[in-house]
Amino acid sequence: MSEKIKIFTISDHPLSPSGVGTQTKYMIEGMLKTGKYQFVSFGGAVKHPNHDPQHLEEWGEDWIIWPVDGYGNPDMVRAMIKQQKPDILWFMTDPRFYGWLWNIENEIRANVPMVYYHVWDNYPYPTYNRKFYLSNDHVACISKLTHDIVETVAPEVDSSYIPHAVDGEIFKPQEKDDILKWKQQKNLDNKFVCFWNSRNARRKQSGTLIWWFKDFLDKVGHENACLIMHTDVKDQHGQDLEAIIHELGLTEGQVLFSREKVGAKDLAMMYNIADITICISDAEGFGLSTLESLSCGTPILVNMTGGLQDQVTDGEQFFGIGLNPVSKAIIGSQQVPFIYEDRLSKDDFVNAMVELYEMGDEKRTELGAKGRVWTGERFNFDKYIQRWDELFTSIHEEKGSWDDREGYNAYEVKVF
Repeated sequence: MSEKIKIFTISDHPLSPSGVGTQTKYMIEGMLKTGKYQFVSFGGAVKHPNHDPQHLEEWGEDWIIWPVDGYGNPDMVRAMIKQQKPDILWFMTDPRFYGWLWNIENEIRANVPMVYYHVWDNYPYPTYNRKFYLSNDHVACISKLTHDIVETVAPEVDSSYIPHAVDGEIFKPQEKDDILKWKQQKNLDNKFVCFWNSRNARRKQSGTLIWWFKDFLDKVGHENACLIMHTDVKDQHGQDLEAIIHELGLTEGQVLFSREKVGAKDLAMMYNIADITICISDAEGFGLSTLESLSCGTPILVNMTGGLQDQVTDGEQFFGIGLNPVSKAIIGSQQVPFIYEDRLSKDDFVNAMVELYEMGDEKRTELGAKGRVWTGERFNFDKYIQRWDELFTSIHEEKGSWDDREGYNAYEVKVF
């Protein structure tokens, strides 16, 4: 038996650009560096050209990724558990994608404890999620809001608060000369630069942002500011952003698209060249991009929803501007009866943009510097890994390893 604790993870593909995928990668790589763990991962949420297992050279046999279309299915999970014999099953994403997993939790938990990293909920909290929470050995929550909801809806469930984190040695302020050189190369040195780094999906309000940004430009001058959007401009789950900028007449550099996937260091430079980073999502479990921005010393403008509330303020001071929603809306599906979304006012957004524009570089730099201190205290990466290590270790000590449990024989299925 391997002395390392083996974790089976199910999430967005860890090498994908999604926030869930990125945070999964951060967690796994941080845990691997402790030398105490092995990981086998289902890499989901995207359609793959082939489904051969992926080995990352840096980690060898300690991390194997199995590409799956969607999020897998019961037989795939049964087969993986039977083949790999993991000590813990860890999964993370929107609850609606895992109804089938919780439906077989009795057979899974007979052999493998289940840890759910709960990514989001919103008030008024959905009580129908209670049965999901009860189907886990532990529910870890990314925000104080989510943790409060779990404790309210299912107080008997073992739960904890483990917020996302970023590596402050990568996402950090850059040299001013390097920033200026980069901005000059892009003809941005005399502009108020706004950055948006999100998936082009409906709840992210990418099209709405462009529309509202035009109203802001109409107030301050189209030549004085620009919006950089790091995203897929024609994501199947979002809008055709190129069509929108043409319709609104924003084709002279007011809106720029960054289309290619970039590494963490290049992304850190993009936050540094920005004066502010924006997130106006109607619902956001956490908001990784805004945390990365604060870690780089760039203030943020956000909707006060979900985990964004934990970032923009420490309860006493703000590290940018948090906009209070003016209304709520209910959306849902057959998988998820309803969830609540928080909607902003265009006028509030435009006024906040003007305020950030007019406060000047010195004040914005001050806000960003305080934000970096805050991220280092609350969202410290070493503490984040320590929390997961303590949780996994305690569960492993309580439940034992695979060899201490009965063999997984509930189903005879074909192994990959």
